[in-house]
Amino acid sequence: MGCAVYLHVVSNETISPPRDRTRHTLLEDAYALVTGAWLIAFGLVLMKAAGLVTAGVAGLALLASYHVHMGVGLLFFLINIPFFLIGLMKLGRPFMLRTIIACGLIFIFAAITRNSLEIASIHPAFAALGGGTCAGFGLLALLRHKTGVGGVNIIAVWMQNSRGWSVGRMHMALDAAILLVALTSLDLAAFGWSVLSMVAINMILVAWHRPGRYTGH
Repeated sequence: MGCAVYLHVVSNETISPPRDRTRHTLLEDAYALVTGAWLIAFGLVLMKAAGLVTAGVAGLALLASYHVHMGVGLLFFLINIPFFLIGLMKLGRPFMLRTIIACGLIFIFAAITRNSLEIASIHPAFAALGGGTCAGFGLLALLRHKTGVGGVNIIAVWMQNSRGWSVGRMHMALDAAILLVALTSLDLAAFGWSVLSMVAINMILVAWHRPGRYTGH
């Protein structure tokens, strides 16, 4: 009996608690930031090449890029600045630090992609579905690692955390308002393809961004 007690004590002292398998490592977070930012940047370049506007601040940046001589990546970063301040107050410093890094990477990767890829012709349906899907998966990768991309995304995550609202559906509603503004600058065909790109982005979030369904959130 004494031996059994001794073994029980030794086992409690030497066995460390299991690692939380739902937590991402620093390397996984870094890889998600790079991959997510690149997918968003690539999607933006495809949509800009077709003259489309899309969801969120990305859509505002694309819309502004048709009127001013600035890259879509730089505009994306500049428009996000006031939203960074809101996110800092409502979502905390770690979230906003990762978000600012992600936005900086989108700016860099959009410039690299634009200078590395010459698109002579692209069908707007391909740009809307392909670009929108790329951007949607990029956004999903960032959200799964507690990172945003500013603007509408910050508002949607805030509403999810405070009221339990769906990020995808919240995005859809806010993005629809942005596209209505874009209607003043786009013809009906471009507007229709832009709506398709917005749906492509947000359906990724509606389908796959559901807190509680997946581990590692």
